[in-house]
Amino acid sequence: MTTTAESEVTDLCRDLLRIDTTNTGDPRTTVGERAAAEYVAERLGEVGIESRLLESAPKRANLIARIPGADRSRGALLVHGHLDVVPADAAEWSVHPFAGEEKDGYLWGRGAVDMKDFDAMVLAVVREWKRTGYVPPRDIVLAYTADEEAGMEYGSQWLAREHADQFEGCTEAIGEVGGYSYTVNDDLRLYLVQTAEKGLDWLRLHATGRPGHGSFIHDDNAVTNLAEAVARVGRHRFPTVVTPTVRAFLEQVSDALEIDLDPDQPELAVSKLGPIANLIGATLRNTANPTRLEAGYKDNVIPGKASATIDCRTLPGHADAFLRELREVIGPDIEIEHMHQQPAVETSFDGDLVDAMGAALRAEDPGARTVPYLMSGGTDAKAFATLGIRCFGFAPLRLPPDLNFSALFHGIDERVPVEGLKFGVRVLDRLLRNS
Repeated sequence: MTTTAESEVTDLCRDLLRIDTTNTGDPRTTVGERAAAEYVAERLGEVGIESRLLESAPKRANLIARIPGADRSRGALLVHGHLDVVPADAAEWSVHPFAGEEKDGYLWGRGAVDMKDFDAMVLAVVREWKRTGYVPPRDIVLAYTADEEAGMEYGSQWLAREHADQFEGCTEAIGEVGGYSYTVNDDLRLYLVQTAEKGLDWLRLHATGRPGHGSFIHDDNAVTNLAEAVARVGRHRFPTVVTPTVRAFLEQVSDALEIDLDPDQPELAVSKLGPIANLIGATLRNTANPTRLEAGYKDNVIPGKASATIDCRTLPGHADAFLRELREVIGPDIEIEHMHQQPAVETSFDGDLVDAMGAALRAEDPGARTVPYLMSGGTDAKAFATLGIRCFGFAPLRLPPDLNFSALFHGIDERVPVEGLKFGVRVLDRLLRNS
């Protein structure tokens, strides 16, 4: 059925891993996605699929392609993946992060799960379609984006703002992070499908004080004022809030694990989830984590201003309540600057596309059960949802039971199982043929 696609997906993924697309968040040191976008364009062009490169800034390239479907009156399906990756320090890795090395049944490299694996799966599937003359049931729009790892301003946010026409007719979308397995036992694997993700709010806190010589006594020190506020934020635990998506996830997981769910103590269910406990635990509450500090210009001078960055992630429908609570924690004398805001995204776990996901997985894994979940991070779905597109995270992978998958995202020795890539190709092909 997808013999050729399965045989070439590893090579496609390896090629993409060997293209350094490091995104530092700083235009001066970010490599850019142009080379990877050109690679995808060439592989599509080889089989006769036309694509368009859209550059938001020098070397910040996005690729769009539309594959016409049999029924052009139906809403199109957007299939999207980003080409950029976070930085990697080769000294910390067992293999070079951009070598695309295959060993121990895995393909290793920065981007192996975030998310050049899915980029390669999609590429393999549509190349096979074109070679065999297959026409999907509805239009499929492919989007390979830039800058997902640093706020999406050069990628999906720019595309949604400046090139919305490229997504005309798209009603649904699939992308990262979902469709991967969590093994309960030999006969049951839960496949987590992302139906929601937290909102993002990167804040800068600014504290002021009286500048002066470091040898004097100062009761109004900007660094001290800031440090106290940052410490309060870092130690504060926001209250548990069980959103509809999280409740649905916990109910299904509790049934699968045969444990009782106390809605007032969801941490009990989460604590039994092993490798994905951290991933799910962060979806039970709003979070605010200090990430950067900046103050002063000389060792013996007390500065008049000090600043800190806070990475805030908010549950769907709870952004306003979060900010009120955060203001109380920070205190009245600290200025809050909103540097980058993106709203939470949430959709229901129902419809023909959701049914097709479950059917595609069960066809390849009879022990599969799909469950919805809320992701603590953010994806390009935030941008595409502004166009009225219903977004899901579904990049299918069957994983070894002992693999700590969530730790691989932005982690050292990022890798993807080769058999997982082939499984993903088969599932993705089935889904797209029946959606």
